[in-house]
Amino acid sequence: MAESRRILILTADAGFGHRSAANAIEAALKERHGDACQIDVVNALDNERTPAILRDSQADYDRIAKESPDLYKLGYEASDAPAPATIFENALTVMLFGPMRETLQRYRPDAVVTTYPLYQAPLAAINALSKRPVPVITVITDLATVHRIWFNNGVDQCLVPTETVRQLAVESGVDLDKVEVTGLPVNPAITRDDRDPAEVRRALGWRPDLTTVLAVGSKRVGHLPDVLRALNHAALPIQIAAVAGGDDDLHQHLQSVEWHTPTYVHNFVRNMPDLMRASDVIVCKAGGLIITESLARGLPMLLVDVIPGQEEGNAQYVVDGGAGRRVESPVDALETLFDWLDNDGALLAEAARNARKLGRPDAAYAVAERAWAASQRGPRDYTERYAQERPRLSALLKLFNLPWE
Repeated sequence: MAESRRILILTADAGFGHRSAANAIEAALKERHGDACQIDVVNALDNERTPAILRDSQADYDRIAKESPDLYKLGYEASDAPAPATIFENALTVMLFGPMRETLQRYRPDAVVTTYPLYQAPLAAINALSKRPVPVITVITDLATVHRIWFNNGVDQCLVPTETVRQLAVESGVDLDKVEVTGLPVNPAITRDDRDPAEVRRALGWRPDLTTVLAVGSKRVGHLPDVLRALNHAALPIQIAAVAGGDDDLHQHLQSVEWHTPTYVHNFVRNMPDLMRASDVIVCKAGGLIITESLARGLPMLLVDVIPGQEEGNAQYVVDGGAGRRVESPVDALETLFDWLDNDGALLAEAARNARKLGRPDAAYAVAERAWAASQRGPRDYTERYAQERPRLSALLKLFNLPWE
C-alpha cells in the first residue's frame, strides 16, 4: 500500500470566504483520495504565539469594512503597491515566522495549501531557510481585484479563479509557469445535487410553487434589512429565505418583522447547498466565495454590499457577465426583481444561464489534484532562489532576535 500523504490547508476566519474555500478543498481531497490522504485545516492566526494585532484582525475585519468603508479602502489601496507591499511582507515574516514554523513542525505536511493572503511571505521565508522545504500552493479567493500581498514568487503554484487574476499574478512577479486558472473552490455538494428545486423546497418546509429569493447576511452586510423590507411589501409572487449568517442582532431583527411575504428566517446554517438548490435568486454581498458558489449553482445575484477596493472587481465580474446586478438601494433591488420576473421570468432565466457559464463547479477538485500531486512530488528546485534570499531573510530575523537555524 502506498504511503499516506499529509496535506495542511492554512486558512483564517476574516469573513467566511477563506474558511469556505479551505473546507471545499478538504471535501474534494477526501472524496478523491480518502484514507490515502490525511488533511488538516488550520487557522495559523489562532496560534498562541501569533501577535494579537494579527489574531484580532479577524474579528475587526467585518466591523471596519461595515462601519468605516472609506478608511478600509484607503488602507487597502495605500498598501497595494510594490514598496508598501514589500514592507508589509517583511512585517508579516517577522510576526508569523515563529508561529508558522511551529505549525509546520507540528503537522509535518507533505504539501501546504493556503487560502489566506498573509501566509505566503512567512511560508516562503521558512522554505528558504529550511533543510526540508515543503511545496506551497496559494489559492486566491477574489475574482478580479486582488491585493498584491497575495502574490509571492516563493510558492510552488498560484491557483487563481479567473484570467484577470492570472494576469495580475504575472504582473506582480509570479513566474508564468506557476500560475494556473482553476476557478475558486466551492463545496462540491453545491453542484452535485440534481434534485428538482420544488422537491428541495418541500423537504425544507417551503412553498414549492413560488419563486424563491435567498437572502444571505452576516455582520458585514449592512443593507440587507432595508432590501428585505422593500421585498416584504412589494406584493411579488415570491417567498424569502433569510439567513443571518451568525449575526445574532440581524437574526433577532428578522424574527421580529411582521412578514407579509412568505418568509423563512434562519441564523447560521450548515445546509447552504440545499438552500441554494431550492432558490431562484440570491441577495448577498460581493464576497468572492458566495459569488463563486452562486455562479456554480447558476443563481442570479442582487449584490447589496460591496467592500470598496477588494470586492469591487468581484461585483463587476458578475455584472459584466450578465449574471447579476449591483443594487444601490431597496428601490433598485425591487426594480431589478420586477424586471427579472416580467414576461414569465425571461430575464431571470437568462441571468441564470449566464451565471452557469461563468461558474467553475469543479474548481475544488482541480485544486485538490494539484495539492495531491505536490504532496507526491515534493517542492520545486529553488536552490538558486533560496541562496539569494537566505542572507536577507536571516539578517531580517536576527534584527528582531528571532531564531531561525
